Amino acid sequence: MKNKRLVLARRPEGLLVKQTDFKLEEVELPPLKEGEFLIKVLFLSVAPVMKFYMQDGAGIEAPLQFGETMRGRGVGEVIESKNPDFEVGNIVQGKCGWQEYKICDGTPYHMMYKVKQRGLPYSTALGVLGMTGFTSYFGLYHVGKLKTGDNVLVSAATGGVGSNVGNLAKIKGARAIGLASTDEKCQLLTEKLGYHGAINYKKENVSERIDYFFPEGLDVYFDNVGAEILDIALSKIRRYARVVLCGRISQYEKQQDNSEYALKNWYKLGLNRAQMNGFFIYDFEDQFNMAEKEIAQWISEGKLTYQEDMLEGLENMPTALNRLFEGKNKGKQLVKIANM
Repeated sequence: MKNKRLVLARRPEGLLVKQTDFKLEEVELPPLKEGEFLIKVLFLSVAPVMKFYMQDGAGIEAPLQFGETMRGRGVGEVIESKNPDFEVGNIVQGKCGWQEYKICDGTPYHMMYKVKQRGLPYSTALGVLGMTGFTSYFGLYHVGKLKTGDNVLVSAATGGVGSNVGNLAKIKGARAIGLASTDEKCQLLTEKLGYHGAINYKKENVSERIDYFFPEGLDVYFDNVGAEILDIALSKIRRYARVVLCGRISQYEKQQDNSEYALKNWYKLGLNRAQMNGFFIYDFEDQFNMAEKEIAQWISEGKLTYQEDMLEGLENMPTALNRLFEGKNKGKQLVKIANM
């Protein structure tokens, strides 16, 4: 059986990756060994960190070497197995890489989880019912310590993580305002994604609009971008506020040339006895099943709606990755690789 895959051809330069940074290969799959199983990849996810796997490993993985398959999470169907824990027909999600088929041995490195919620599209295992949704859930509820009546501000609110936070806040009786880059995205936030209001940060004065929505200040700021927006939010926090550091997409390129933004309002944390915390989603791994079950229940009850942005074809993975840095994605960015 042939397997198409995208491998690293050169290190990316600048904000966006290029098609020439990758090489599309077709290789013969070897026979399965004992303990292995073969996955037909159905959907692949993209995340900003993937670009940095290509450069320096992002501080969490060894840097990709030339000729290595691009790393990335996917969801797929087990179509052959010599592993008693994974049967033919199982739907799994984990480290699949940018390829059509994945041979896995089930060891912890591959982080393969069986998809239990079969009432929803399998793509949700990479979004609202996967690491993206869990990041929203644990970031808001556990790190942000959300309480009923809280005022919540979310940056990159139409991104994969941010697109879930509005409804998660609403479910617990809090009010969320989302930041987005276009009027169309702002409309999506308020009409579908549970946000009480929206701010177009490219057209509106962010500081003034936060004051309009929350004159008494912020209880939770869920940060996905860093830099100036984070600084503005810090100037608006009130006593015992919680700042959740989830992402910093505005700074990823500046991180490479040592020109990262220096916060001016950090002292507000001390003045307000507030907290600012980062987190690693796998610290909550023992609670993933609970979160998946609860989120799926809310979707079935109509309390939580999710947003996916879907491209098709393995060759479009670089384009999908660039959409994150260009701010083009509306919801969780995915690429469909194959049908069942």
